[in-house]
Amino acid sequence: MPAQTIANGASGAAGGTAAAAGYGGSADAVQFHYDVGRAFYRLFLDESMTYSCALWDDSDNGADSLHLAQLRKINHHLDQARAAHARSLLDIGCGWGALVQRAAALPLMERVVALTLSKDQADCVRQLQSPKIDVQLQSWVAHDPQVTYDAIVSVGAFEHFAAPQQTVGEKVALYRDFFQRCRQWLSPHGRMSLQTIAYGSMRRDEASAFINNEIFPAADLPTLDEIALAASGVLEITQLHNHRLHYARTLEHWAANLRRRRDQAVALVGEATTERYLRYLTQSAAGFYMGKIGLLRLSLRPVSTRWSDSCRS
Repeated sequence: MPAQTIANGASGAAGGTAAAAGYGGSADAVQFHYDVGRAFYRLFLDESMTYSCALWDDSDNGADSLHLAQLRKINHHLDQARAAHARSLLDIGCGWGALVQRAAALPLMERVVALTLSKDQADCVRQLQSPKIDVQLQSWVAHDPQVTYDAIVSVGAFEHFAAPQQTVGEKVALYRDFFQRCRQWLSPHGRMSLQTIAYGSMRRDEASAFINNEIFPAADLPTLDEIALAASGVLEITQLHNHRLHYARTLEHWAANLRRRRDQAVALVGEATTERYLRYLTQSAAGFYMGKIGLLRLSLRPVSTRWSDSCRS
């Protein structure tokens, strides 16, 4: 599928200024959490260094491994974005590169662009030394591609876009800006796969002060209705799953791994950081089990007024 030139890109000088001001995610906040160090995260993540909710086989009776469940999640997002038929893919919030590495290995794939605000993650992806992968240390707000992508994936970044001080109206406007840009960046028959934590039964003002201040500062979760309102008329939601129990199970695996390697963790990052992460992992698992927070996986496609586009599956 040939790439199309994007006319009058939504990003630019204004977008760059907004990114610098923290609009759409704070680089300082992201680096505070993700740049603790790869050696520390290796102690509790799977071999792929995937730091987001796995996709478990519900029929496995507990026999599924964390690594297989993470690969299943990566394959889910690539499938939903139709990456197997794509020549170009954008990953917004690429983590340590497991998804982009798998995307770059697809037979038809020619170009994979990976965005992150984490210096450590950007360095890790660069070390893959794949000629197909272009990692960029920038926010989606500053991203200004000259040609379209056939597929867009974003796993675990959306929850960092909004800030606690923003009103609901400001959050929806920000999310709509994001969806409008993604719509512009997608080729006419392109697809997008999105994963985000979201508020469930818990109200915004009931959010954990510990999580907000000591784990993910300057970030605020979306609600499903905020996402739907922001996407309305721009991107059509074609599939939606709330896999909150999958995240509870993932967090339990991470916490168990960290407990087993607690002495190594303390040697790397100290007692306080180790205990902070154990508390965060166990508290978050409880929140997912109770339904206070959810894990949304959404498949989206551009809204089109053309009959031929709207009839394509």
